[in-house]
Amino acid sequence: MQLEIRPDPAEVGRARRWARSRIAGSGIEADEPLAETLILLISELVTNAVVHTGCPAVLRLSLPGVEAGEATVRLEVADSSTRAPVPRCVGDEATGGRGLALVDGLADRWGWSVEGPGKRIWCELDRCARPVDGAGHGGAAEHGSGAECGGAAEGDATAEPGVGAFRAPVYEGFAYEAV
Repeated sequence: MQLEIRPDPAEVGRARRWARSRIAGSGIEADEPLAETLILLISELVTNAVVHTGCPAVLRLSLPGVEAGEATVRLEVADSSTRAPVPRCVGDEATGGRGLALVDGLADRWGWSVEGPGKRIWCELDRCARPVDGAGHGGAAEHGSGAECGGAAEGDATAEPGVGAFRAPVYEGFAYEAV
């Protein structure tokens, strides 16, 4: 399922409402941590598309059926900008610049790839989270390493230029709340 997004900041709220309505029929409870995390990730990726590209975008959401208790939820935002997503390190007083760091911390996997005249940024959440084993994920066209402050934003030396995939680290004892 997909939603077309106009390059308008008001679209972020519309994308969240649309996603909540899709989640409601998927067997994922609205107050389940997975649902809250998914809405936060949608908010971050749609905001990045709207604010940093100024181009229309398409939000795609793949939800598992009720019977798929351990399935993966996938979210994608495609836009027509050729600008690569670059995680930034910002100071404590900055009011923005943390979106991809949130995605990196909350998603089980995320990355981006060239799509037509633009790009596609994606992230995945495992319905029943498994421990991170340090192994990379993604296909031949989507691979790389983790991106942290000072790290390679587009993957490691083995990654294709302009293509990246990132594995989120495990944060034991941390809790995230979407407010």
